Amino acid sequence: MDTLPAVAATISQIAPRLRRMREKKSVTLAELSRTTGISTSTLSRLESGQRKPSLELLLPIAAALAVPLDDIVAAPRVVDPRVPQNAGRSNGRLFVSLSRDQGEPKAFKLTIPASDNEPSPRVHAGHEWLYVLTGRLRLVLADYDLVLGPGEAAEFDTQTPHWFGSTGRGAVELLSLFGKQGERMHVRASTKSRS
Repeated sequence: MDTLPAVAATISQIAPRLRRMREKKSVTLAELSRTTGISTSTLSRLESGQRKPSLELLLPIAAALAVPLDDIVAAPRVVDPRVPQNAGRSNGRLFVSLSRDQGEPKAFKLTIPASDNEPSPRVHAGHEWLYVLTGRLRLVLADYDLVLGPGEAAEFDTQTPHWFGSTGRGAVELLSLFGKQGERMHVRASTKSRS
């Protein structure tokens, strides 16, 4: 049995790739077994990393899934890990993206200027985590009206009515982690000013 060259991906990298590719094509182990002639137990052991992959096994799998063999065995592509600093403004708040567009949660650095705006709590699906870098953050969460300083963190279900902003005594800078629904709500949220 030919083994794969050392420059290829390791067994621990190939196994999850095989499963992801098969599931992406909506093919069961039994269906793949019928197409390739490889037993379901062997396929299962390949996908769990309990069986060493060989060209004899991987070539028919790649053909049956209609994927290039390189997608299965190539060493992972190393990309620049730095995240581009994409900034945007909404309602006076500066949002700097700290994560790529792939997956969740999303990470942002927010700078919220001093303001005496009245809180206007919102709700949406998701979970939020906040960490204060500088300044003082006012967090209104249901019946709580809290002030957090540098080094303090808060975590909450966003189905709970919530609002956060500056205490009004200067800008606040914080890190925020949340999913797409939370991102849409906070970027689009408008603040009401006191009359």
